[in-house]
Amino acid sequence: MALTLEQLNAADAATATELLDGLYEHSPWIAAKALEQRPFKSMAHIKHAMAQVLAEASEQSKLDLIRAHPELAGKQMETNTLTAESTNEQTKAGLTNCTPEELEHIRKLNAEYGQRFGFPFILAVRGPRGAGLSKAEIMATFERRIFNHPAYEQAEALRNIHRIAEIRLNDKFGYQPVDGNEVWDWQERLATHSDPGYAEKGQLTVTYLTDAHRACAQRISHWMREVGFDEVEIDAVGNVVGRYKAATEGAKTLLTGSHYDTVRNGGKYDGRLGIFVPMACVQQLHKQGKRLPFNIEVVGFAEEEGQRYKATFLGSGALVGDFKQEWLEQKDADGITLREAMLHAGLCIDDIPKLERDPAKYLGFIEVHIEQGPVLNELDIPLGIVTSINGSARYVCEFIGMASHAGTTPMDRRRDAAAGVAELSLYIEKRAGQDGDSVATIGQLNVPSGSVNVVPGRCQFSLDLRAPTNEQRDAMVNDIMAEMAAISERRGLRFSTDLSMKAAAAPSAPEWQKRWENAVDALGVPLFRMPSGAGHDAMKLHEIMPQAMLFVRGLNAGISHNPLESSTSDDMQLSVDAFTHVLHQLAQEQQ
Repeated sequence: MALTLEQLNAADAATATELLDGLYEHSPWIAAKALEQRPFKSMAHIKHAMAQVLAEASEQSKLDLIRAHPELAGKQMETNTLTAESTNEQTKAGLTNCTPEELEHIRKLNAEYGQRFGFPFILAVRGPRGAGLSKAEIMATFERRIFNHPAYEQAEALRNIHRIAEIRLNDKFGYQPVDGNEVWDWQERLATHSDPGYAEKGQLTVTYLTDAHRACAQRISHWMREVGFDEVEIDAVGNVVGRYKAATEGAKTLLTGSHYDTVRNGGKYDGRLGIFVPMACVQQLHKQGKRLPFNIEVVGFAEEEGQRYKATFLGSGALVGDFKQEWLEQKDADGITLREAMLHAGLCIDDIPKLERDPAKYLGFIEVHIEQGPVLNELDIPLGIVTSINGSARYVCEFIGMASHAGTTPMDRRRDAAAGVAELSLYIEKRAGQDGDSVATIGQLNVPSGSVNVVPGRCQFSLDLRAPTNEQRDAMVNDIMAEMAAISERRGLRFSTDLSMKAAAAPSAPEWQKRWENAVDALGVPLFRMPSGAGHDAMKLHEIMPQAMLFVRGLNAGISHNPLESSTSDDMQLSVDAFTHVLHQLAQEQQ
């Protein structure tokens, strides 16, 4: 019989510890210490309590825990000395049925890994959905992680141990994240569509109005109809719009959604998570035959990434009346104009102005998004409440000095443009760090016609500056520009800057942020507030209505815009539950 929260909360300390036996390999002390936080509100509460215990433990205790785990397909498996839990997991992953060649390869990796790190390779082999990784996925992960920095790899081992414990706890409670699994599956199935040149390599790239992009739109629209949306359309810019009607006519509408285009060779969850989480919530309402006192409008925005054309936020921009006619004449790498691409896709350009939403008819906009960063992952917290989307400014810059012979020009007589940029790079790293949540990046750096034996006379570079408030961003910009001038003066250089993009910060509306906080707290998950360093569709909707976002923890140190981008179906389930809670809050407020 499956364990229940009531049983666990009511049991004496010894019995409760026994009930949670086996979650952490040969380490019952973690559960025993976490049980001091009873009563638990939820399974998520238990999971975080145990993660917190380990976070506060000594370094030696952490190493002892890692070393208590068996090697994959190692000696313990061969001698049948694995715990029952480890036997089950390695069997499901097919590691008990390896070919001699596979076993030899794993033995070699185990030996190399142990020599490098001093502890066994730990991987949650049942994977982000709990259904099990393939042997090929396990091998690829093993081969990739063996090159990690030791401190990073130790943290990665502990994160995988927490995931193993999470899955084992699910088993004890007979729990399945049903909605999270479906959201995870939708994203996997959508990722089968990819642009030519990438699909053949097994890479995910979906850029605006390609065949793969249009296939994604069709698939999302079909799923929306299947789960119970009353109206579904693909609008004049390619947004997929699903509407679930209110209990009464004339009610206001809650707007939500995110984008379904991707960067080149990107991840499966960026943007798309924010489409499928509210879809799962609408599916719940439809199955229950339930209507709310407001309409729900879910939009899969057609374009956010600016990959094929420079018209970034084209999808959400159209909803706020920010579609510029001059965009239609932009050309992609193949010389196809945006106008031609839209006409080829069957979109009605003349209808674009009609897409602008009347904010008086809307309650506000909320968006769920994968974090795209390492913070939640490092803290072992599944959800984060976004306080603001950072304001940003991007520049294309150049330092101009004098190209000269690298062998005959004395060091004190050089006008080295690249050295000037190097000095600036160190300054912006220090300057952004003073603000805590500000970030500054030189992402592109080029020495035109550079040569190994020539002092660089020119150096072109980019600047990407972001901060939670416009004032904070502008102060950083001013300081960096002043430093650029000072470096130029000291080094005998000239410089130029060209502002290529400037976006205002989008602070979360307090009342909407509070609703997310109420939802997360009700789930027994700790409240963690954080700014968003990345831009999102919410920052466009912010121009006409209140908005707030919820972040979901990513795996692999939260990496995004990368094939390794991932999250678990358990965390996706929590985001569905939080979204559902927000819907219930709004329904009560409307009564």
